[in-house]
Amino acid sequence: MAKTIKKTLMKFTFSGVLLACTLPIALQLIFLSLESPSGALEIPPPSSVLAAPSNGKLQEVIKLGEGLLKQPEDVAVDKLGVLYTATRDGFIKRLHKNGTLENWRQINSDALLGLTVTAAGDLIVCDANRGLLKVNEDGVTVLASHLNNGAQISFADDVVESSDGVLYFSVASTKHGFHNWQLDAHETKHNGQLVKYDPLSNVASVILHNLGFANGVALSADQDYLVVCETWKYRCLKYWVEGDLKGQTEIFIDNLPGAPDNINLAPDGSFWIALIQLKPRFMYVSWALKYVIRVFPKLGKWMIGLQNKAVVVNIASDGSVVRSFDDLTGKVMSFVTSALEFEGYLYFGSLQNDFIGKLPLTTSSAY
Repeated sequence: MAKTIKKTLMKFTFSGVLLACTLPIALQLIFLSLESPSGALEIPPPSSVLAAPSNGKLQEVIKLGEGLLKQPEDVAVDKLGVLYTATRDGFIKRLHKNGTLENWRQINSDALLGLTVTAAGDLIVCDANRGLLKVNEDGVTVLASHLNNGAQISFADDVVESSDGVLYFSVASTKHGFHNWQLDAHETKHNGQLVKYDPLSNVASVILHNLGFANGVALSADQDYLVVCETWKYRCLKYWVEGDLKGQTEIFIDNLPGAPDNINLAPDGSFWIALIQLKPRFMYVSWALKYVIRVFPKLGKWMIGLQNKAVVVNIASDGSVVRSFDDLTGKVMSFVTSALEFEGYLYFGSLQNDFIGKLPLTTSSAY
């Protein structure tokens, strides 16, 4: 009898503890489900249709530096045709035209992302930890670590230089860092920024706020507008920097068949955009679920996965789709984050592969 009473008491105690732990969360979830806040982050489902039927062209890439490049996220090229990339082991590596791979500079960071070569020959690198870096034969200099309002630059993502030396770069999220980027999708507001850095005044100032994970940045051929990619929104915005529309923003392209990452201007004035293939789990349900993720942040990483695919699209200056290349099986390339056209070839960066992909465009001109 005593044992029975003891077991019953233990059951009641356990039930009471469980109820005490779950009831507050349950009540808040019910409340949050009934009331959606203004400005809540709404992530549209991507288009399920590619620009054309799958062609598997990315399976035909030549693998440059295979096994020697740890997740080269972006690719840049200088006037001599030397390729630059930043890897997760903190190196800036150069691939010379004769095929020689050089460990050019080592930077104490595993969060080196977008990069560009300036007219002066310097390499500008986005460090998601420290801000905007200038790298050359003299070493490494931090150009901008804080905004003009004193706020620290967090998660610098991609950068482009204009003809007057001004640098435009994206800040993916002001709240989450490179190693927790998935958590930004579960926020109730947009945290991305587009920033202008003036080298004459040494001032970095925000020109666009509240972007849905600001990613790739590119200037038009005439340099009258910028295109900035919003990853969570599956779209790219056009921001005018010259002319009668200066300071105004409009949609460049939306409803993309993937989440846009980096973007690069092509020689013909079109743009190459790398589309990462997200695998959202319970992504489009009541935002009350986001409350659970804030309580258990590790759950957020699980909820945003990546499909083992690779897609890049070529977009004309009017926002129309020209062509696309893909590897929908992930057999050769996956998580392609950038596509750069140079001298008849496309070069691909990736946060999954251990090489830079190289694809001849002369044999890949069709959809």
